[in-house]
Amino acid sequence: LATKIGGKLPGRILAGLVILAAFIAPSIATAGIKAPVAGETLAAEAGAEDWSVDRVSALRAEGRVIFVDFTARWCVTCQVNKAVAIDSAKVREAFAKYNVAFLVADWTNQDSVIAAALAEHGRAGVPLYLVYPASGAEPAVLPQVLTPGLVVKAIETAAGA
Repeated sequence: LATKIGGKLPGRILAGLVILAAFIAPSIATAGIKAPVAGETLAAEAGAEDWSVDRVSALRAEGRVIFVDFTARWCVTCQVNKAVAIDSAKVREAFAKYNVAFLVADWTNQDSVIAAALAEHGRAGVPLYLVYPASGAEPAVLPQVLTPGLVVKAIETAAGA
């Protein structure tokens, strides 16, 4: 037994646990995510509006900072970013302070208009996060993994603060 503990057995156990975790983790991560319901959008949540090209144009004409969340209910990264960063108190405070328009492009059912917008930004899927500055300049593309501080900083920059 001592030679097995000092030999390859612990490495095999560790490898087995890593493989097991790889199969279990996605189930745990998606356990709280509800399945999409026909006609339901993510934009109904948290004061967000449905994304559209026309809505972005109208908000840009008003000189508003715009945060666009291209997301889908089945996207684990999207759901984690929403829970950890977008729904955080710091981000909500920044949205309120700078009068940020929060738009959600719900790609749960892979809408072709949203797919075209993703492609315009070099993406084939979600997540994609855009922050349009009040100045009317091109939007900043945020990383696929968000933190509250990163989002707040992007909002402050877009607001010219």
